[in-house]
Amino acid sequence: MGQDKLTVGLIYGGKSGEHEISLQTAFAVSQAFDYDKYELLPFYINKQGEWKVGSKLTGPFAALEDLKQANAAGDTSAAMNLLFSKLASGEAAIDVAFPLLHGTNGEDGTIQGLFEMADLPYVGAGVLASAAGMDKVIMKKLFEEAGLAQCKYCYFTASEWERASHTLIQEVEDKLGYPCFVKPANLGSSVGISKARTRDELLNSVAFAFRYDVKVIVEEFVDAREVEVGVLGNDEPLASVPGEIVSSGEYYDYQAKYLDGKSQMLIPAPVDTELAERIRDLAVKAFKAIAGSGLCRADFFVRRSDETVWINEVNTMPGFTPFSMYPLLWRETGVSYEALLDRLIELALERYEARQNLDFENGVK
Repeated sequence: MGQDKLTVGLIYGGKSGEHEISLQTAFAVSQAFDYDKYELLPFYINKQGEWKVGSKLTGPFAALEDLKQANAAGDTSAAMNLLFSKLASGEAAIDVAFPLLHGTNGEDGTIQGLFEMADLPYVGAGVLASAAGMDKVIMKKLFEEAGLAQCKYCYFTASEWERASHTLIQEVEDKLGYPCFVKPANLGSSVGISKARTRDELLNSVAFAFRYDVKVIVEEFVDAREVEVGVLGNDEPLASVPGEIVSSGEYYDYQAKYLDGKSQMLIPAPVDTELAERIRDLAVKAFKAIAGSGLCRADFFVRRSDETVWINEVNTMPGFTPFSMYPLLWRETGVSYEALLDRLIELALERYEARQNLDFENGVK
């Protein structure tokens, strides 16, 4: 093939709390790429937010350590020169950007905006969907607008809480009751979440959540199963088989998700065909409600008492190691990890082409 290989800019690491997970993901992705089709250009963002760019890879990383580009690698300005080369010289150094960043600055629309400015195709959700998917309150309002059923919630900012905490406590107690869950509105990875069973616990939980964000959301407690679906596509998205999370803790927090290994994933979820179909339809509806593209994982509550299905949230950059829920759901649906990578790159290029054509139609070019 030679000439025709696509150069994929793999962007990983980052300043968020999920730095290490991002490295594991990038390592796994580098193992699975088809190097007859692609060459990889690794962009590593360290915990201080500085960029390092390595040399092109024509095969996978040998070890996880190799991902932390050595000081010999290019620095932030070299990385930006490569990212913005198309604007500077008309010659793109990379054909498509593949961000494998979780949380702040990774899946919140900021880096997506950088790619838009650099005129680069990129894998995954656009600026709007990323930002909406990161802010739980905005996300819930979009779900509401789309007619998706969800649990009851209240939200407030730090300054509103300082001004009128008594009124807000009353509202939470009247509308949601105890127990309830308190979460920072804008954080991935289940950090800063706690369960409040009493007014004292509510006060402590709110103070804890405000350490992570200036806006907090409080949700009613639901005795429900947690069922998740992978969505893949642009304008005509497809849904995977559903999977179920059986959590080790009282809820699926950071500890249960990443550390103690006791949470089980049941794939496919033990639900009847009709319920599975209903959940898959709702997953596509949720993806469209946030104007998704590429991929997302939609997470649902299925109430134990009557099998009512409520949307909980969507994740526009779900965990992506071969052992993460999203790739496993697709594997069960008949799409291998390698095929998933191919498809995501195709979708990135398709979306970019469609936008280019629009510009052309409108005489921008």
